[in-house]
Amino acid sequence: MKLTIERLDHQVICEIVGTGSKVLDLGCGNGDLLHLLAERRGAKAQGVELNNDAIHACVEKGLSVFHSDIDSGLPHYPDQSFDYVILNQSLQEAKKVETVISEALRVGKKVIIGFPNFAHFEARIRMFFCGRAPIVSSLPYEWYSTPNLRFLSIKDFKSFCAIKGYKILVSHFLDSQGPVRVLPNLFAQNAIFVITK
Repeated sequence: MKLTIERLDHQVICEIVGTGSKVLDLGCGNGDLLHLLAERRGAKAQGVELNNDAIHACVEKGLSVFHSDIDSGLPHYPDQSFDYVILNQSLQEAKKVETVISEALRVGKKVIIGFPNFAHFEARIRMFFCGRAPIVSSLPYEWYSTPNLRFLSIKDFKSFCAIKGYKILVSHFLDSQGPVRVLPNLFAQNAIFVITK
């Protein structure tokens, strides 16, 4: 059975999160990752989501999810109240990236950030030869219907962390088959970073 990129993301994040950890998933979607963390890692998991249908899906899975916009910050959460805050496949949809990451680092001891790598070679080839916004497996939307507001690469994110003084503890780079160990900015479809202040 071939695993999807999302499943690989979830597996990697599940391996990162310690057993019994307190976890907050920002932009948790339908709760698949939260459910996996609660089930496999015994995580005390909460989510924050804006989409009502996704919230209903989370509630059906028995998950604790709050309706909120992560761009507004996390004023109801005290400092360092979670072991991990997760932004998996949601950072590129944030309007206020700096605020979202700063707030995640305030309420979490560690922050796990996963995003599609817009510098993947397939995206570069389609842009160069077709002259159009790329549609590839990790970026499956037309330009006019994409939820993505930010188009970042692995190099962009590393540079951002260096400028802000954030420490990268762990990084994983993935394609549809598994880990990418050579030239990840060119060959990885997705990246997962664990950062702290």
